[in-house]
Formats: sequence, C-alpha cells, structure tokens
Amino acid sequence: MVHKCSAHILGANLRYRAVTSAYYRGAVGAMLVYDITKRQTFDHVAKWLEELRGHADKNIVIMLVGNKSDLGSLRAVPTEDAKEFAERENLFFMETSALEAINVESAFLTVLTEIYRIIRKKALVANEEAAAAGSSSLLKGTNILVPGQEPEPERRISCCSSS
Repeated sequence: MVHKCSAHILGANLRYRAVTSAYYRGAVGAMLVYDITKRQTFDHVAKWLEELRGHADKNIVIMLVGNKSDLGSLRAVPTEDAKEFAERENLFFMETSALEAINVESAFLTVLTEIYRIIRKKALVANEEAAAAGSSSLLKGTNILVPGQEPEPERRISCCSSS
C-alpha cells in the first residue's frame, strides 16, 4: 500500500521531471555558475551538470563560471579545482566578476561563438549531403550580428560631380 504522502511526493517528482525536460528542450548553450566564495555552490555543480546532460541535447555547449572573482581574499574554491573539474567534464571555464563586469561579456561570447561553430558545422554537413544527393534546396544561413561587431555600412562614392 502506498501512503498518501508518498503518492503526493511521487506525483510532484513526476511533474518536476516533465517540467525539467521541457525547460531544457531546445537549449543550445548553458552556463553553470558557482560562487567562488562558497564551496557548497561549487560542490552542487556536478549535480546540475548531471541534470543538464540528462535532459538537454548531447551537443549543448556548457561553460563552468566561477563568479565573484573580485572577492579573491574570500575565495573558498581554488581556481585549479574548477579548472580540473571543467577539463575532466569537457566544459569551457572562466572566472568572472558580475559586480565589476570582468569577463562577463567574454564568457557569453565564448559560449555564443562555440554554439555558432557547431551550428555552422551542422549546416555545412547538411549542405554537402544535399549536394551529394543532387538536391537543389541547400540550407540558407542566417547572419548573426554580435553587438559591437556590426559591419560598417557601405559607402557610395560618386565618380562624377557637378560643379
């Protein structure tokens, strides 16, 4: 016999799993952020990584981010521990300071660049397969503009002028 409370917990767990799967569906990148001043946050990263890998696409780009690098004197997680974990788990790694805006943009650009590289590679493979099959409908790409890296507008130079 299942106790009413146990059935309620089981139902909540099943609903949680359904929501979790939907939450990760379609994700192409993720950042696992821990606080370098609180060891417990780093210790939980393995659990979050397991959940992420259990529910997300196998090609998801994952970066481990140690935040609060501005509080080095309060550090509880050595950089080497995090680097070793990231290498072992094949994650990108970076330390940031959201307060002082150190490496935050760089972390996002690293993840976005890797996502772009993977998607571009998939598109090239799909185009090659389509070409080999004789298909005329090759995949068309989409331009992605990264803030601060927009192309300069074309300037038209007149060859003739009237005076």
